Amino acid sequence: MKKIKLYNKISHKGLDLFPLDQYEIFEDMKDEDAILVRSAKLHDVVFPKTLKAIARAGAGTNNIPIDACSEQGIVVFNTPGANANAVKELVFAGLLLASRPSFEGMNWVSSLSKEEDVAAKVEKEKSRFAGHELQGKTLGIIGLGAIGIKVANLALHFGMEVYGYDPYISVHAAWNLSRDVHHAKSLDEVYKNCDFISVHVPLNDKTRNMIDVEAVMHMKKNAYLLNFARGGIVDEKAVCDALAKEQLQGYITDFPNASLIGVPHVYCIPHLGASTEESEENCAIMAVQQIRDYLENGNVTNAVNLPNVVMERSGKSRIACFHRNVPSMLAKISNMVSDAGLNIANMINKSKGEYAYTIVDVDDTDIHEVVHKLKKEENILHVETY
Repeated sequence: MKKIKLYNKISHKGLDLFPLDQYEIFEDMKDEDAILVRSAKLHDVVFPKTLKAIARAGAGTNNIPIDACSEQGIVVFNTPGANANAVKELVFAGLLLASRPSFEGMNWVSSLSKEEDVAAKVEKEKSRFAGHELQGKTLGIIGLGAIGIKVANLALHFGMEVYGYDPYISVHAAWNLSRDVHHAKSLDEVYKNCDFISVHVPLNDKTRNMIDVEAVMHMKKNAYLLNFARGGIVDEKAVCDALAKEQLQGYITDFPNASLIGVPHVYCIPHLGASTEESEENCAIMAVQQIRDYLENGNVTNAVNLPNVVMERSGKSRIACFHRNVPSMLAKISNMVSDAGLNIANMINKSKGEYAYTIVDVDDTDIHEVVHKLKKEENILHVETY
C-alpha cells in the first residue's frame, strides 16, 4: 500500500481518484510515500526517507523547500492552470472595483439606514461614485502564463486594448493568446501606454520587488496596478508613496498586510484568487493524477524541480533515476544497466537546471543488482523501480 499524507484539506474530487486497495490517505501518516499540500508551510518539516514526491494543489510553491527536496531526490509537483479561471475572474473583479467605485458606494449606502428618503439621498449624492468604463482603456499584462493569457483574452471582449509582455512565453501559451494582443517588447512599453497594469509572474529572485520606485515612475500617470500573483513582486512602499503623490490612481492586491490596510486607494482582497470550490477541485484532481502517475509509472508532469518526462511502458521492468545534471550521467546509467546483462527496451533522459531525470525500461524482472549499484552512484539522488 502506498501512503499519502495530507497537510491541508484536499477536495474529495481529487482524493477519490486514489484506489483504496492501493493507497492509504491520512493527515497523521508516518513513513509516507507522498505529500499533498495546499498552503501549509513545509520548510521546517523533517521528511522521512520514504518520501518520493510532494504535490502542491495550486501553482505557487513558496511553502515548500524546493532545494532541500531536490537534494533528497523528492519530486515537487504543482498544478499550473488548474486555478487560472478563478484568478482570471477575480482580476476582473479588481478591474471593475478600480474603474467603478461601487464598493465605496455600497459602504456609503450602508450608512443611510436612518435616512427617511434613501432614494432621494442616493440620487443627489451618487455622482460622488461615478467611475469610468473599461471599454477603450488599455490593459498591460506582465507575464503570459495560464492566468495572464486568460486575462488578456477576456479583456479584449471588454473592448480594452491589451499589451502583453513575456520574453519567456512558451509555444503552447502563444497558441492560446489572441493575435489582437499587442506584443510589448519591453516593460517600459507597458508602463507608458497602459491605464491598468496586471502582474502575473512567479515570485523568485529575479521578480522580487520588480515593481519598484523606478517602475512606478515610468507608469502612465493615474494608472492602476493590480497584483494577483504574489505579494513580494511589488515594492509596497514605492506603490504607497506613488499613490500619495497621485502618480498612481490605485493599487488592487490579493495579498493584504498591515502596511496596506487603510491606505487610501488601496483595495485589499483577502487572498481569494484560487478560493473557489471549482478551483480547489481542479487543483486536487490534477495533483492526485500527477502523484499517481509518478508513484505507479515514474512519469513526471508539472514538476518544479524536474522537466516533464513521460514515457509509455515497455519491457518488463522500469528504473527511474533522479540525479544531478552533470556530464556522463546518462552514459553511466546505461553502462550499469548493460553491464548487468539487461537489455534496454526504451530510455529517456531530460534535464532542468541542476537536475535531470532518466527512465530506463528493461526486458527483465531481475533488476536488484543494478538498482543497488545505481543507488551507490554519488550523483544519483533517488532510484525508483516499477
